Amino acid sequence: MNTTTTSETNDVRATILATGQRLMAGKGFSAVGLNEILTGAGVPKGSFYHYFGSKDAFGEALLDTYFEDYLAELDVTLAQPGLNMAQRLITYFEVWRQTQSFFDCQGKCLAVKMAAEVADLSEAMRLSIKRGTSGIVRRLAAAIEAGVAEGSLSIAADADSTAHSLYQLWLGTSVMVKIERDVAPFTTAMNTTHQILHLSQH
Repeated sequence: MNTTTTSETNDVRATILATGQRLMAGKGFSAVGLNEILTGAGVPKGSFYHYFGSKDAFGEALLDTYFEDYLAELDVTLAQPGLNMAQRLITYFEVWRQTQSFFDCQGKCLAVKMAAEVADLSEAMRLSIKRGTSGIVRRLAAAIEAGVAEGSLSIAADADSTAHSLYQLWLGTSVMVKIERDVAPFTTAMNTTHQILHLSQH
């Protein structure tokens, strides 16, 4: 396969994934049919099965791609120059508050939308979400350890437990925000985050 063909193949696959991510972040996995994805992507049905063997395989690829991009963005945030680690962590949760609400999230709230739904539908998708969320928690734990070492934050438990608690707090809060259709729970989550990391409120 020559370079041009490979590039076109990657572009079509990426277009299908991006369209699916946007649609499923709004409606969920089960409510979005293949025809809706293909129509939105502007590609024929045969193209879908060329890249993905089934809808479940598509869902797994979609989640893998989503978390790959998410973790790359998280790495940038946690390495942001000119800030200490506590400030970088708060920046991460501020971005979460801005992108994971019940408003149009442009596909950025995929994990929040699909986690509970697909965990019982597909083992492959469940494992994809588990890999992705584990990657997030590992990065948060490393950042918390670095923050303790530099003195910008302190914790009562170990870094790993604290990272799990914070991620679970924000994931659960995101669900409550959708239920209540109000972003107020994010304010509570941010206050709790400051308390857990022993940060002063500004």
